[in-house]
Amino acid sequence: MELLCQACQALDRAEALAEAIARDGAVVYNRAGAPRSHPSIRDELQLRAFIVKTIEKLGINFESIKPIGRPSAAIGWTGGR
Repeated sequence: MELLCQACQALDRAEALAEAIARDGAVVYNRAGAPRSHPSIRDELQLRAFIVKTIEKLGINFESIKPIGRPSAAIGWTGGR
């Protein structure tokens, strides 16, 4: 439960950083006027990597390929027709 809570908090923080980056732009300028990447980009990427690793560690990153339940009548043996 704690890992899931930490991942959710990290997602909230990453989304807040993404909003700041979108508002300020991906490129910012220092005092001398030289362009550089927004300092929050690195932090956002680190948070998103943490989220992915945590989800994998919890084993909740897989979706079932087949639907749960009985297959429809059209699938499988048809009685030799």
